[in-house]
Amino acid sequence: MKEFWNTYYKWLDAEALTDAEKAELRGIENDENEVALRFSSALSFGTAGLRGTMKTGLNAMNVHTVAHATQGLANLIVREGRAKDGVAIACDSRLNSQTFAETAACVLAANGIKVYLFDSLRPTPELSFALRELGCVAGINVTASHNPKEYNGYKAYWEDGAQLPPEHADTVAAEIARLDIFADVKKMDLDAARNAGLVTIIGEEMDEKYLSNVAAQAVNPDAVAAVADELKIVYTPLHGTGYRLVPAILKRVGLKHLYTVDEQMVIDGNFPTVKKPNPEYPEAFVLGIEVANKVGSDLVIATDPDADRVGVMTRTPDGSFATITGNQMGALLVDYIITAYKETNTMPSNPYVVKSIVTSELAAKICAANGVKMHNVLTGFKFIGEVIKNHEERGEAGKFLLGFEESYGYLFAGY
Repeated sequence: MKEFWNTYYKWLDAEALTDAEKAELRGIENDENEVALRFSSALSFGTAGLRGTMKTGLNAMNVHTVAHATQGLANLIVREGRAKDGVAIACDSRLNSQTFAETAACVLAANGIKVYLFDSLRPTPELSFALRELGCVAGINVTASHNPKEYNGYKAYWEDGAQLPPEHADTVAAEIARLDIFADVKKMDLDAARNAGLVTIIGEEMDEKYLSNVAAQAVNPDAVAAVADELKIVYTPLHGTGYRLVPAILKRVGLKHLYTVDEQMVIDGNFPTVKKPNPEYPEAFVLGIEVANKVGSDLVIATDPDADRVGVMTRTPDGSFATITGNQMGALLVDYIITAYKETNTMPSNPYVVKSIVTSELAAKICAANGVKMHNVLTGFKFIGEVIKNHEERGEAGKFLLGFEESYGYLFAGY
């Protein structure tokens, strides 16, 4: 018998599985290809954490693989002597995200690790902010970013707010491989963990701290006021976590005419109005453009389900809408930030920008023309965060202006 059948039957006999999960597995017993797909190998854990389709099995996203990965992370944290520093946990709008987040909290608590669990879905950037604000050693966000509805994921972060460095990810992966997915995973009831003070629920108070930090980053606070009477912006969260905080910050900085796509303001992990909730694709903007044409807006902004990816479409001279690519937006942002600092006579000393090596060199040319240093790094915001962290730890002079990638991700300021 092929080895994956042994794993399949081990799962089928496991007390940890619910009746519904066992029924699901019995339903594939005559489909060797499906059994092999689910049980030939485990879902791999890397610097980006876990990502896969949601189903019962070793090579999929479910409460068991989430708990398994969390036990690996817990072992790393305990080994580092950082259990008391705690872990912040958030999730997006995907199916099962809240359940997976609570599962992770229960495993960490059972290992004596303090947990700060958001009361409901939150954007990935706020998760990074919260773990830094609380002095946590790590963070977890349950999200599959912009993937289709069948997927979910598990992003793990370290104390700097960036995703796990390679050496820590390797340690977690090794622990997962060593641990039995059922016998070696510690678990604790969520209510018991809360009563024991191991799990603390966080919410609006963290939102306010986060929004205050966002608003404070304005390089030219008067810019919005100058155009607020005429400027109209359409926004869509694509059924995701940006639905509340993005409108809140736009209004806070002075935008008067904000229009949202009502159908996509509804939190729904099935993403019923789009094939893929990815703001890189013009198809995701169809409903937003309809609203823009009705209200006379020239700008449509969309965020992905965990709101760490921003897409923009703008009206062209012939009245149609065109995408502003990630490369173009990065260059526009670099140029705007530098110009705003110069116009307000507030340019910091030794400013620098960070981008990935696959991103356009146009921003580098803008930096060179303005005496701003450009750092090129490997793809992944953990490498952008590493540059910022190195500057801070070495006490090097320099003001971080912007970090970005061509895949619609932008980081302004280090908070």
